Amino acid sequence: MAKKGDLGRIWDYTVNTQVWRSIMRHGYPSTPRNRALAILSNLVLHLHPIRMRKSGLRVRYTWCMGGITFFLFLELTITGLLLMFYYRPTAEYAYNDIVFLRSDVPLGIMRELHRWGAHAMVISVWLHMMRVFLTGAYKPPREFNWGVGVVLLVLTLLLSFTGYLLPWDQLAMWAVTVGTNMARATPFVGHEGPGASAIVLPTEGGAISVIHQASDVRFGLLGGRFVGAPTILRFYVLHCVGFPLIVAFLVALHFWRVRKDGGISGPL
Repeated sequence: MAKKGDLGRIWDYTVNTQVWRSIMRHGYPSTPRNRALAILSNLVLHLHPIRMRKSGLRVRYTWCMGGITFFLFLELTITGLLLMFYYRPTAEYAYNDIVFLRSDVPLGIMRELHRWGAHAMVISVWLHMMRVFLTGAYKPPREFNWGVGVVLLVLTLLLSFTGYLLPWDQLAMWAVTVGTNMARATPFVGHEGPGASAIVLPTEGGAISVIHQASDVRFGLLGGRFVGAPTILRFYVLHCVGFPLIVAFLVALHFWRVRKDGGISGPL
């Protein structure tokens, strides 16, 4: 049996080898400098600042809503990937695949986990934004990160909205019909919105409006004038690829800015 001194010598020999130094670029985090290097050179820990106010880590202050929101995003990503193995985004199969997931697929509860996780993420994002506002964490120098958070809030709502159509039942179809009808009033890109009539294309017979029912943002979302087969494919691509990639990038940027701004802001 190796003695305590022998283990110490083995450890010293190991940490001084070229292989160890090629993996770990710092010593044991027993000094302030090594602790800082351990955080800065770690793929996961480098997102966090080296120092943070103790008061900023209290649950009664942070509510842990930012971390909970990120955890729910990971949960939705994993369950969403599993659901993609069984779901086909076509008008012919979509509803039957949802029924099949509920009744016959092993671990079909992952569809319910995805659904309730989406509701919980919307709630946690709102609570996180409210906490940041009430504690003044949006003030300089954190105003840029507040703007990133607002964009993430909008994208979370869009993720929820695009996923609402995928079950392809009557509730989903009419909810999306009502929701996309509001897009007609979008400024400049909705044919009923302000500024749309100002975007014209000069022709020999006179100027014609560029934004109309067959070219506005609503038509682009639906792939037509009404909810149909092209709509479900467009919403599926936005829900599973487009919006998640943007959210993942902005979440990384959001965490990076938290670190660069000195961590979670202290209580007022």
